[in-house]
Amino acid sequence: MVTAKINISVGGYCSGATLPTLTIFEKANIPMLIPAANSADLLKGSLKNVFLINGTGIQQAQAAADFIKAEGSKAVALVDDNTSYSKDITTRAAENLKTAGVTVANQQSVTAGESDYSGAVTAITRANSDFVYWTGYYQEGGLLIKQLRAAGYTGKIMVADGSVDKQLVDIAGEANAQGVFATMTQTPSTIPGGEKWIADYKAKFNADPGPYSTQSYDAVRVAAEAVKKAGSTDGAKVITALEGIDNFKIFSGNLKFTPEHTLSEGGFDILVVKGTDFVLNK
Repeated sequence: MVTAKINISVGGYCSGATLPTLTIFEKANIPMLIPAANSADLLKGSLKNVFLINGTGIQQAQAAADFIKAEGSKAVALVDDNTSYSKDITTRAAENLKTAGVTVANQQSVTAGESDYSGAVTAITRANSDFVYWTGYYQEGGLLIKQLRAAGYTGKIMVADGSVDKQLVDIAGEANAQGVFATMTQTPSTIPGGEKWIADYKAKFNADPGPYSTQSYDAVRVAAEAVKKAGSTDGAKVITALEGIDNFKIFSGNLKFTPEHTLSEGGFDILVVKGTDFVLNK
């Protein structure tokens, strides 16, 4: 893409895959608008060209801990897939829970891509965990939920935003997935008035929007706004324009980037599986 002389990057989905691209785009002075990936590791280098349109893992871990405490949990199991995004959330959630006086009874990493998570299930049940928070992606999340329920686990389960996908319900089985909570930024179906946008999307693309469709849509709009304000596609000028954006309306609120280039407004909602999809928990 750098060789093709692109001006701006909009992407990516997975933090682990996005991290190696940061310095490549930074050396080429290409602004990056990241709509989905949200590990705090993306911010470690304080790179001037990197901007996050999604809430951060820091915000997600706090939202998770607050909800778990509010649910009255006494013993929490935290499970990640050992990727940057997933491990960052469990590490921070553990710290937040301990500060809130909630016991972390089990904290473990599993290997993504496996089909048998019985070892993790056994550790969770032996720890007498009453709440499980899975922070990896939906493929493994669906299997973990299915195997937890098959083992007789009746406690509450919550997943992080990487698992918010209808396919998690398919993999876990609809009955097993009912009542599973999720920490998630705004989705098309949870935004007030989002029905018209969903209808317009379906009419144009003949498909349902995905979990990060609105963030990706906003990222392109923000890029266009920055180019307009800069009067140029020059990387340095666009970065300066992005830093100067104030009160630009996006789905999650009014956009003004923090000094760390994260959202100053918009956080995480709690969703819950009802039927075959995630809906806003009320």
